[in-house]
Amino acid sequence: MPEIKRTLDQLKAGESGVVLGYEGEEDLHYRLKELGLVKGTSVLVKRLAPLGDPMEIILRGYSLSIRKQDAAKILVRKNEETL
Repeated sequence: MPEIKRTLDQLKAGESGVVLGYEGEEDLHYRLKELGLVKGTSVLVKRLAPLGDPMEIILRGYSLSIRKQDAAKILVRKNEETL
């Protein structure tokens, strides 16, 4: 089965995935890495704000709110099972 790559903003509440890399400008890459969103990190989308932005994700044992426009730059592989 081929690996389907998508961006973090495409995941729905309750879906999880693994960070594969980044798109876009380098400055954003450094900021995301400082927040713990490094390659291989598992993330779970906990919930979305009423209008969909920002989104709350859980990674490395803590919750992080991230703007959809930033989440659209994070490449993920969606896990087959949702948590």
